[in-house]
This record gives sequence, C-alpha cells and structure tokens, in this order.
Amino acid sequence: MLSSLTTRQREAEWMDADGVDARELRKSLRFIRQVNALFGYTRATLSHLARFSRGWRRGERIEIVDLATGSADVPLAIVRWGERRGFDVRVVGIDRHEKTVHAARDATVNEPRIRIVQGDALRLPFDAGSFDYAICSMFLHHLSDQEAEAVLRAMGALSRRGIIAADLLRHRRAHAWISLFTLAANPIVRHDARISVRQAFSKPEVLALRERAGIGFAGYHRHFGHRFVLAGEKTGRERYAG
Repeated sequence: MLSSLTTRQREAEWMDADGVDARELRKSLRFIRQVNALFGYTRATLSHLARFSRGWRRGERIEIVDLATGSADVPLAIVRWGERRGFDVRVVGIDRHEKTVHAARDATVNEPRIRIVQGDALRLPFDAGSFDYAICSMFLHHLSDQEAEAVLRAMGALSRRGIIAADLLRHRRAHAWISLFTLAANPIVRHDARISVRQAFSKPEVLALRERAGIGFAGYHRHFGHRFVLAGEKTGRERYAG
C-alpha cells in the first residue's frame, strides 16, 4: 500500500458510512477531539482567526460557517476564543452525516452561539456572501479532486471576508506516525487514520486546487504534524466581487 504515496490512494473511510455504529462513531469523534487538542490542530485554525481579528471591532458580530463540522469541537473553540477577546462570534456547523449531526448537537446544546445544520457541503443551503468567514478542518481529504475544488470555490463564494481550510499533507512520515499513534484506538480510527494520510493532498496538489478554485487570496501555511492551512482574507475588490 505504501509503494507509492506520490499519488492519492482513494478509499472510503468507515466514519463516513451511513450505517456506522453510533457508539463507535462517537468514540472516534472523541479521539479526534483529543488529537486536535493535544497536537494543536484546532489552535492552528484559531491562529489565523487571531490574525484576521486585528481588523475587527470589539463587540463586533462575526459570522462563520464550518463545513463538515464533525462533533463541533472547532466551533466550540472558536466561540470561546471570541468571547475571551470581546467578539460576538456565531458559528453555523454543517455536516452531511445524520449520526455526526446528533453528536454535534449534543455537544453544543448549551451553546446558543452555535447552530448545527445537516446538509451536504457540495450542495450548500446558503446564499453567496452569507458569512464573514468559511472554514473547514480535516475535510478536503475525504473528497475527490473535483469535489475538493468545488468546496474551496464554494467557501470563497460563501464568505464575505475570507476562508480557513485546514487538512493533512500526504507524507510517509505522517503515515508511519499515525499508524503508531492509533494502535490502541478503536478499529474505525485505526482504519480511517491510515486511509486519511493516503488520500490526503501534497503541497503542489493543494496549490493547484487553490488556483483552480479561484481563491488565490488564501495563503499556504505549513503547520506542525504534517498539516497545512489555506487561509486568507479578500481584498476590497474580491469582497465586492463576492
């Protein structure tokens, strides 16, 4: 299977299956939350929001959409971050998977600043310019090249100000590391973690997706743990065009 990581090796992830066991799914989502917190993957997204927030006004309402929100750990981190800094941040989390949506709603039941919507990121139920920022985390590698391009293009259209798209990079060291790290995890995590790396994008592929999606304003940033982030704000002309 590792004979060639120079190309993407597409394979379905078990967490994405409609028939996945709900209890095992929640265990997997909990593991992902722990990994995100332990290795600072959520903080990578927050670091770019912090950069953008230099232009925000205290008390300003900021509206964000999070595509493929999972268990909504990123939206929860964002609204708490915003509260500490005096911003009125509201997040709509969207996910296709019904059982994942239930888990996200349970996690955010006491957080009125987050709304969870069931929907397909490839057929979004929102108009262009509906949000200040569009974000996603660990989503693009689940998609075909054409779908990933479409999602990035949609993020650019949805957002009035900018985007943040965070994901894995395909790399042999990343595959070896994740294989060791998930040895004690449940079968879904062990399977999907390896698949995720094999079907992740390389840097040249990410840059090509960015250009085809027409989001050249989003800079490429490398982060710890074989992660990348495409993040940027639109110029005045791009905001007007959007």
